Amino acid sequence: MIIRRSFKFCAAHIVRNCTSKRCSSSLHGHNYVVEVFISANKLDNAGMILDFGIFKNEIADFIDGFDHGYHFWNLESQEIQKFIHQNSARYIALSHNPSAENYALLFLYFIDKIIGAMSFGNDEGEIKVLSVRVHETDHGYAEAFRSDLEDRNFTQNLSLDSIEFSPAIQEEWKDKEMMQKLKNYYTSTLAKKPFIYTRPTQQVQK
Repeated sequence: MIIRRSFKFCAAHIVRNCTSKRCSSSLHGHNYVVEVFISANKLDNAGMILDFGIFKNEIADFIDGFDHGYHFWNLESQEIQKFIHQNSARYIALSHNPSAENYALLFLYFIDKIIGAMSFGNDEGEIKVLSVRVHETDHGYAEAFRSDLEDRNFTQNLSLDSIEFSPAIQEEWKDKEMMQKLKNYYTSTLAKKPFIYTRPTQQVQK
């Protein structure tokens, strides 16, 4: 069984090296739609794969971090990077070109890591992110699948250090240490899961 949760954000970028001259040489923006597809091998105590309320916290904050920001490949010239740092409070430096395909891979990778760092308490099954779709326009989308995470042709530039969120973005998160907690969890063999969802207090006895 699969559930889908969608998110939206608006952002600007330049996609270097692409065939389209407008996209590769001019600042431009899009109204993005991100669709996240989740599966599990069983339903929880509420008859759900994953409570949609859980999506409103770490996952929503992570995706919202991309909203109203300028996203740039960290191989851009120092002149451009300096200009962005000085003139935009919300920006993201990426370890890859900001194409729709790379966004899909990026969101799949990080949402998978975020869910892996969650401790559930409502008898959830084995939660998996199956795919992520990123719509850049109304006419098409890029979709990254779980199997793509195992293909180095797609993931060679992906890591927990693939993103640098500006301080202004991090300041708006519910948990301002979210990204650092995520890194700590995956780099320490002794770390406990940082995102904890306890058993709901209202339970109907079967």
